[in-house]
Amino acid sequence: MNLPNKLTVLRIFMIPIFIVVAVVPLNWGEVSILGTSLEVTQFVAAIIFAVASITDWLDGKIARKHNLVTNFGKFADPLADKMLVMTAFIVLVEQGKAAAWIVAVIVCRELAVTGLRLLLVEGGEVMAAAWPGKIKTATQMVAIILLLLNNVPFASLGLPLDQIMLYTCLAFTIYSGVDYFAKNKDVFKDSM
Repeated sequence: MNLPNKLTVLRIFMIPIFIVVAVVPLNWGEVSILGTSLEVTQFVAAIIFAVASITDWLDGKIARKHNLVTNFGKFADPLADKMLVMTAFIVLVEQGKAAAWIVAVIVCRELAVTGLRLLLVEGGEVMAAAWPGKIKTATQMVAIILLLLNNVPFASLGLPLDQIMLYTCLAFTIYSGVDYFAKNKDVFKDSM
């Protein structure tokens, strides 16, 4: 197994660790960051999520740079990304930090685009990630981290950047989903 695939597998194994740290009441105490009190478990969960997110960026970069693209990577990398993001958003809904309707829209878009990718693969095409999708992913990662951290360090400034990023990622989620379907509408020609 090459390095990019090992990073993908690591990301998948980090998901249950993230869940345990984020959800199980471990009572590790609190830490004060820039005058804002934060549970240690929230801080650790945010770090785990951030590290997992970095492996997403890193595995793709390494795979492309060193020509280490494999069928396992093509399958497991996007799956690991979706599992990580969906898990984090579901945890945030449980914690009351993200609205369920927003997370439902995000999850539905992810499933729809994954289905579109499968249809295109059957036709011998590959749908590469476009810029709106990349911005969507980046804003999701930032929103999730800020929400896990209770908007530290921006809470002390009265700036709801966590919520701003959540709505930004929602906008890019919708825009990128529409963009992917508009650009690939021909895949549905024979079924209408």
